[in-house]
Order: sequence, then structure tokens, then C-alpha cells
Amino acid sequence: MAKWAMVTGPTAGIGAAYAKLLAAKGYNLVLVSRDLKRLGQTAADLTAKHGVETQVLSADLTTDKGIATLADFIAKNEIEVLINNAGFGLNSSFVKSSAADEQAVVNILVAAPMQLSHAVLPQMVARKSGTVVNVSSVAGYFAAGHYSAAKAYVTVLTESMHAEVSKHGVNVSALCPGFTKTEFHQRAKMKMDALPNFMWLDADFLVAKSWADAQRGKAISIPGWQYRVMVWIAKNAPRAWMRRTGITLRSKQR
Repeated sequence: MAKWAMVTGPTAGIGAAYAKLLAAKGYNLVLVSRDLKRLGQTAADLTAKHGVETQVLSADLTTDKGIATLADFIAKNEIEVLINNAGFGLNSSFVKSSAADEQAVVNILVAAPMQLSHAVLPQMVARKSGTVVNVSSVAGYFAAGHYSAAKAYVTVLTESMHAEVSKHGVNVSALCPGFTKTEFHQRAKMKMDALPNFMWLDADFLVAKSWADAQRGKAISIPGWQYRVMVWIAKNAPRAWMRRTGITLRSKQR
């Protein structure tokens, strides 16, 4: 009997790439997003191509209600793989953005992966199998606003969960990509024309690397040599310089 995997934000970009990878490996899929029309099309395409079962759930993970609804579903169903991918960013400085928008980002990037992981890990530990991938970012190693702060939390929490549950045969891994060819920047109305081509990653490439790293028991996956270099610099450079770099990075995205 095929096992079930859940992917949040599966209709484009990294989430879509993960849904395709898992379907190709024979996992049935629970697909979660706010856009039921796109979800339905994604589910139909995956079933037609790979013959897997699919279930679609509409949930707004920027809200407490949406997160709680999904956490309750997970607690009541056997999920072998959880991909916490849903998210978005704001094209605005902290001072100029609204508190409500900042809270929505915290909910989807921080509260959702924390609560969904908290819901699924007990069942995984009990049966001594399962994989959780939290989609974080190399931005978490910099100081570039709300997005960096949220992703720093996700990466560190994932490391902590990995240390706690890996001895039980459960894989927990943070995928920390750099700039990736997805809808993310367009949706946030960020202008990325100044970024050189070699800095862009392909979603299928980084998802394949992430999955392989997770199955090897790696707590953090950083696809792309250019981003492994960036993270090394971020870890070793003076923090004051990193703060200035973070401001510069944000300014180039507008």
C-alpha cells in the first residue's frame, strides 16, 4: 500500500517540484493551498502521469484557523512525508509594512511549519519512520528583514528536531535554497534583473538534492556551490558587515 505525503504550497516552484518527485517515487499526495482550482489541476496532472492517489485541502496558513485545521488533519491521518513549503515575502521594509502583514508572514513561515511538524512527529517517532523537510533559505544566515528572521528560526528549529528524533529513524531536514526560478519574487513584486544568471537555481535540481540529503540523515541541505560559499562567508564574516550586506540585498530586490 502506497504511503501518503503532504506538501504545502504545491502548485508552483519548489512545492510543485517536491510534489512531482514524491509522486514519481509512488507516494500518494495530500496537496495543500488556498487556490483550489490550481490544486485540482495539479492533483489531476500528478494522478494522470504517475497513477498516485491525491487529496486536496484548502487551508490559509497565514491564519491560526488554517494552521489548526491542517494540524488536526495530520494528527488524525498517517503521513509518511511532510514538506513544509508554503510561504511568501513582503517587498517592504519593517518600518513601512503593516503589523498585520508582518504577522501573516510569521504565521505562514514560522507558526505553520512549527505546528505541522509538532503534529506529525509523534506518529513518525512511534512507527520509527518518516521524513519532514522544512523549506528554509540561505537568507536565514543574513540579516535582511522579516524573511531572514523567519528562515533563521526554521533552520535552527529543524536542527533541534533532527537532533531529537533522528535516533528514532525519522529524518528531519531544512532545505536552504538561494534564489530559485519560481513565482516567489513575482508575487512579492520584487525586481530581480540585477541578479546574475549563475545565481539562479532550478527547482527540480535543488529538490532532488534536498531529498537525497534528507534520506542520508543530513539536518541541513544547501544546494549549489555558490550558496554554500555564501553561507560560509555569512558564518565567518563580522556581524556588523553582515547587517550592512542584508540591507543591500533587500534594496536590490526592489
